[in-house]
Amino acid sequence: MLTVTLRLLQSHGYDRLTVDAVAAEAKASKATVYRRWPSKADLVLAAFIEGTRETAVAPKTGSLRDDLIAIGTGVAALAREHAMTMRAVLNEMSHSVDLRKAMQDKFVRHRHTMIEEVLAAAVDRGEIDAEAIDPEIWDVLPGYLVFRSLISERMPTDETVRVLVDEVVLPGLRRTRV
Repeated sequence: MLTVTLRLLQSHGYDRLTVDAVAAEAKASKATVYRRWPSKADLVLAAFIEGTRETAVAPKTGSLRDDLIAIGTGVAALAREHAMTMRAVLNEMSHSVDLRKAMQDKFVRHRHTMIEEVLAAAVDRGEIDAEAIDPEIWDVLPGYLVFRSLISERMPTDETVRVLVDEVVLPGLRRTRV
């Protein structure tokens, strides 16, 4: 059902997506859908999280730069693929406190935990100091890539990821705090 939801969302947009259409295409009853997801917004969020699950696993390349490149490349690819879904979820979040809370609990916190894991491994390897870990710096990578995919007419590329990692994130993580 989540795959069907994503496909229909990408082709029709959030406003024209109906639970009836999802149920019909998934060959399930509308009641079955509503038992699992009480609203269309919950269904769309679940589909988005499922569709992005593969990038929620921390890379373990052995190098902070390579881990950040892997994270950035994954975020950029998903942002390009799911831009319409992300716009729909963000728009709906502006109207729904429950959806905002679910997005924070089920998506954002999980992604932060993954990045913290990568940064902790870099500290253990001696690549950065623990004091260098500042969310104001490492939020730049996923934040900018998602922004570019949603707002700009220029989708993020592998070069965008490389520049962000090499010119912004790594220097920010390696500088001495004052």
